[in-house]
Amino acid sequence: MSFKENKTEITALGEFGLIKHLTKDNKIKHPETVKAVGDDAAVIDVGDKYMLVSTDLLLEGIHFDLTYMPLKHLGYKSIIVNLSDIYAMNGLAKQVTVSIGLSNRFGLEAVEELYKGITLACEQYNVDLVGGDTSSSRQGLIISVTAVGEISKEKVTYRSGAKFNDLLVVSGDLGGSFMGLQLLEREKSVFSENPEIQPDLGGNDYVLERQLKPEARKDIIEQFEQFQIKPTAMIDISDGLASEVIHICDQSGCGANIYDEKIPIDHTTYQLARDFELDPSVVALNGGEDYELLFTVAQSDYDKIKNNPHFTVIGHITDKASGINLIAKNGTSHELTAQGWDAFLRKEKGL
Repeated sequence: MSFKENKTEITALGEFGLIKHLTKDNKIKHPETVKAVGDDAAVIDVGDKYMLVSTDLLLEGIHFDLTYMPLKHLGYKSIIVNLSDIYAMNGLAKQVTVSIGLSNRFGLEAVEELYKGITLACEQYNVDLVGGDTSSSRQGLIISVTAVGEISKEKVTYRSGAKFNDLLVVSGDLGGSFMGLQLLEREKSVFSENPEIQPDLGGNDYVLERQLKPEARKDIIEQFEQFQIKPTAMIDISDGLASEVIHICDQSGCGANIYDEKIPIDHTTYQLARDFELDPSVVALNGGEDYELLFTVAQSDYDKIKNNPHFTVIGHITDKASGINLIAKNGTSHELTAQGWDAFLRKEKGL
């Protein structure tokens, strides 16, 4: 059989469309499998609690560029992106496994540097490294991490629980990671044309750290516990705010209104976006890799979050027929579309 015959381009589906297509006939065979494909992590009943399992694959040239990504930072980030998925289920991460594929250009010292970052992340987030695998690779560096966590059954939070009139809330600020990436790509381009020109990165520590050494919001999950907040739906912001809002609405069967003026953007991110002649709001909506948490809460929980500096109410949930809309600063309403990260479209878009 030739796979070139009647070939359907994967880019026509995109990452999430491909996953949905491949798993549409997936049948659950064991009652312990509470949630399979379709959320930030799988949910498995292990008795008194649920076990959470999430996996991410990072490929050199697709997800990271070693021209400017230090190996120690990469190791750290590879753990963080997986822990974030566990926190997005309102759970706490406990263990990780790490598998790597290495081309012959990587020596022992390089692998040790990668694992310094992995070890540091595990120490910072109180997670055990419990296994993995290694292999040779012809495609550069490949990293696959699986994170395992746990959550009380009554506290597990899915993407599908948002209700009409719930508040739409985000942690932290958005767009910083994307602008850090733009800055690094610009300096890489300059260096490629003239290796004698030194990178101009001064004054941009915040956005560079957001890109190179992000943090997962374990502290937000701890605050939920402290203030007795149970989100009705939640997702981590890895692919851009717009994309994540659409995921919640799609799986919850609802619409949403997001207010442009409410989207939290750090002043460094805002100014750098302007310097690059980009709209800061578009950057915050579509940039991705912020690893903040987007969640919904009932209106009755507003008093618990209103004075918390880590939380910003950016909108509310509406009925499905009203659609998913961005309310501009001038009051006009626009349909929200996702233009954020999609690994299958990255090369096609020239990213």
